[in-house]
Amino acid sequence: MAEKTVRHEINLFNRKSLSLSGVKKVESFDSEEFLLETEMGYLLVKGENLHLRNLSVEAGEVAIEGKIKELGYLDQYEPGVKVKGFFGKLFK
Repeated sequence: MAEKTVRHEINLFNRKSLSLSGVKKVESFDSEEFLLETEMGYLLVKGENLHLRNLSVEAGEVAIEGKIKELGYLDQYEPGVKVKGFFGKLFK
């Protein structure tokens, strides 16, 4: 059986505008932090005055605006291995 090709891209413009593809779900967000479940694991975006500019659930695309200070993955991605949810890991 052929393995499904996943696509996950991050484009950051002048630390003010962030575009992402391969987003499965927006777990939580506020003006300082976004937690996104992506095809490659959970991604944490931190900054100031963050707001959701665009969300397309069908296409898996998200656009965030504000002052981007930090991007980081919370878990390691392993192809073919189903990642446990963030809250599933938190409440073991």
